[in-house]
Amino acid sequence: MERDASTGTVAGLLLAAGGGRRLGGRPKALLEYGGRPLVEHTARALRAGGCGPVHIVLGADAAQVRERAALDDYAVTVNPHWEQGMGSSLRAGLEALAGTGAPAVVVALVDQPGIGATAVARVVGAYASPRTLASASYGGRRGHPILLGSAHWAAIAASAVGDQGARSYLRRHEEAIALVECGDIAVPADIDTPDDLRLLADPPEPPAPGATER
Repeated sequence: MERDASTGTVAGLLLAAGGGRRLGGRPKALLEYGGRPLVEHTARALRAGGCGPVHIVLGADAAQVRERAALDDYAVTVNPHWEQGMGSSLRAGLEALAGTGAPAVVVALVDQPGIGATAVARVVGAYASPRTLASASYGGRRGHPILLGSAHWAAIAASAVGDQGARSYLRRHEEAIALVECGDIAVPADIDTPDDLRLLADPPEPPAPGATER
């Protein structure tokens, strides 16, 4: 897919504001992964996957996250309304990116340790113009990360409410979304409950090529 050469680099946006309500109030950004806060892992994946600049939206215990995590090389926005849901964090992130010249942004969630730089790079590769909409897919099912061309940002922000994020906008524009299969290189399992914390000690691995899911 040919890129619009007049545009800049695709940005990265990491949504890491959640308070981990179902984890007993443990902010997901501060969950330990490989001896470091999980937020660092996902931020590095965005950068290594070809995104720049990388913006991070914090919320719950933001001061503690900034103290414990090495985020000096990233642009950080604190969402004071994080308790309203992911939609408010997406709006905050898109607002922070406005005026940066980024033609598109790849949005990732902090609680999916099985998605790394290789999947990010594949999604970045789907960028063609500021009107591009693309999404990683897993066995044909849409998931994260997603790529949002800047031409869509205002409309996405207007529809991002509660925990919907960009979901409602993407549903209305399903036919325009380029699906980028990542099931062979990433696993979109997320950390929502205490049982899911095992993903931090034993990150999920993609199925072997040709393996049949049961």
